[in-house]
Amino acid sequence: MGIEGLAPSAPLLIAGLLLDAVFGDPQVRWHPIRLIGDTLSFFEKALRLLRWDGRAGGSLLFLLLALVWVIAPSLAIYAVVRWDTTVGLILHILVIYVLFALRDLVDHVRRVQKAAGRGDLSATHQAIGLFVGREVDRMDFTACRRAAIESLAESFVDGFLSALFWYVVLGLPGLLLFKVVSTMDSMVGFKTPKYLRFGWCGARVDDLMNYVPARLGWLLLGLSAIPFPGLSPMKGWRIGLGQHAVVPGPNAGWSEATMAGLLQRRLIGPIWKNGTLVTDVWLGDPADPPAGSDSDVFRALYVTILGSAAATLMGALVLGAF
Repeated sequence: MGIEGLAPSAPLLIAGLLLDAVFGDPQVRWHPIRLIGDTLSFFEKALRLLRWDGRAGGSLLFLLLALVWVIAPSLAIYAVVRWDTTVGLILHILVIYVLFALRDLVDHVRRVQKAAGRGDLSATHQAIGLFVGREVDRMDFTACRRAAIESLAESFVDGFLSALFWYVVLGLPGLLLFKVVSTMDSMVGFKTPKYLRFGWCGARVDDLMNYVPARLGWLLLGLSAIPFPGLSPMKGWRIGLGQHAVVPGPNAGWSEATMAGLLQRRLIGPIWKNGTLVTDVWLGDPADPPAGSDSDVFRALYVTILGSAAATLMGALVLGAF
């Protein structure tokens, strides 16, 4: 199983990802990601009661979550391996299975696509509302499909590729750490008066952990477009390199801009929040039409799935080499 049962393993990685591909993310109340979120909420309330609601409190929140959800589980898995190697092997695979959710991401995009295909705008709004933090009631079918493509491209990195990267680099502790940081960013990493300082640590560590994977995603998405007619890997790389900074933050724009380029479609467009138009920016070649067709969603899915398979193969080869 590798050193202490925590080291990365190509066969165990593939086994865990195959479970995800076949069964999807387990929808249970005691899912580890939900439990991490519950733990974060508990610690946040306690820290705010103690008036530790600035950067120091947010940094302490990170340390507490790392203690509970990285160090403690790693020690527990080590103890299980010492007790029974076979049980430890199964536990290792299950941790990978529940912490990767590529099948769930694909299924969410397909729900948007199917609802739009039925002409059910209410169901389409409900499906895309699980993805994006914007006013969905103002969005037509093309805007909903476009938002699904944007979320798919972003989640390819921060939902799959980064998790894979940190598993390959640091094994199960790296995977657990990334999921803790990702949960912090999604729950407290906001630029609002309440979270600007308290969420600073989580947001910055999340930026750091996604930095290399985001740029690997730029390369992988372009390569994954090569087999598909009508897609342009060169345009994807060019738009990704030239427009990644259009999207706020150091990482999300790499995969979104690359997806716009290789699809030869424009992404983003008007976004409304709380009755206010917050942006009307477009990603992609100005000469390209806006994304929003059923075909655009299918092609984005094909590229993302192939990119995920290629990334997994590359990770397995790296682990096999070392």
